Amino acid sequence: MPSLANIKSISYLKSDAAQISEDLERNGNPFIITKNGEASMVIEGIKQYQEKKAVIAALKVMALGEKERLQGKGISVAESRAQLLAARENRK
Repeated sequence: MPSLANIKSISYLKSDAAQISEDLERNGNPFIITKNGEASMVIEGIKQYQEKKAVIAALKVMALGEKERLQGKGISVAESRAQLLAARENRK
């Protein structure tokens, strides 16, 4: 959770965008931007954004796999291991 120091007004964003960018690069903590005293947006660094997107993609893959498992699709662990072993052998 961002610290209170990372809650800034939209006027601060307009006048100090370069400072926000530097702070994001330095410590990676996102900024909450307020408009008329209400939270309006969150600004985060590209590294944090990319990490979040990767986690979301992995969670989607896991959810899809779980859905298929519950539907009886897929293969057993033993079958999976056998397939991996066969693939390794074919590469040699």
